[in-house]
Amino acid sequence: MLRMNSVPIWELSLDDSYGPLTADLAQEIAAETSRIVGFNVLVTDRDGTVIGSGDTARVGTLHEASVDVMRTLEPAWHDAEQARRLRGVRPGMTLPIVLDGEALGTVGITGSPRQVRRFGLLVQRHTEILVREAILLRSRLLRDRAVADLVRDIVSFDPDVVSAQAVERRAADLGIDLRRPRTAVVIDTADARLVRSVFPEPTEIATGRFVVLHHGDTAALCRTLAERGDVHIGLSDPAVGVAALHEACRDAVDAIAVGDGPVRPISALRVHQLLAAAGPHARSRFAEVTLGGLRAEPDWPALRATLVAWSESGCNLVRAAEALHIHRNTLVYRLDKLTELLGRPVREPAVGLALHLACLVCNPN
Repeated sequence: MLRMNSVPIWELSLDDSYGPLTADLAQEIAAETSRIVGFNVLVTDRDGTVIGSGDTARVGTLHEASVDVMRTLEPAWHDAEQARRLRGVRPGMTLPIVLDGEALGTVGITGSPRQVRRFGLLVQRHTEILVREAILLRSRLLRDRAVADLVRDIVSFDPDVVSAQAVERRAADLGIDLRRPRTAVVIDTADARLVRSVFPEPTEIATGRFVVLHHGDTAALCRTLAERGDVHIGLSDPAVGVAALHEACRDAVDAIAVGDGPVRPISALRVHQLLAAAGPHARSRFAEVTLGGLRAEPDWPALRATLVAWSESGCNLVRAAEALHIHRNTLVYRLDKLTELLGRPVREPAVGLALHLACLVCNPN
């Protein structure tokens, strides 16, 4: 069963109060720029309200000079006499913040116009660059969140709640083609940074559990991830479409539960998956009646390994002996001993298969 805790990977405050020029960003720009140039810098929104300033007491006040700058989109200088006639204005320079032809607000520098004029263009360009970078980062984070939400919807897909076509349209809007074969990768680890170092867009569906729907050489990336840290990775078979990917995610979770080793492909664990679905009581009872008193034997681990190798080798003496790294005669001795202990012909494929399944639900010790 997949645990559906909605735990976002990236916590992001998306404050739309001032469009792309948020109050937090404006305050960061004003404080940092004031420190660099040595003059107080303030940032206003489109209405001329101060949303960031090296002098925090000015935040929230009206900077009247910015209103005219927003109207003309031209820089303005104000000496002491001119500043006194304007509300909330001190001597200095005010410039528009413009990105792609859109005015987002203004940036002002306090000081003698003659002193601050040489910093005007620098501060304006610096502010516009920081705002552009913030917008790009915001766009990327929003897309990452949308991708994470899409993956969660596939993991918890229920056709009675939402149609596969609706999920596919959302994926297409994000540039993700669910018609391409993808492998569901489920990763158990506490190290989110490690996962993102290999897979750029993992989705955390529960604390310490990530899902990736990957198109490409998934197995190679999983081996790389396993080499870098302590992880348990479940791999599905490739799947196409929302419903099939939902089942693939379930398969990958099952692979982690029933497999061994850092990378656990479900393709090698289908029998284990089937046995796990039977429930603990059914598995325990099956092992008990099939193996009898075999588990009480002092050499049970070796006998169990023999039964598993015998079945997995296709009941072939040579291949089974090679898999066990023992001599053929030693294998014959063990099979004869098992036949005697169980009272059943172990070499018969049907008997061997039943014993093999019983061994899979038992620990060797």
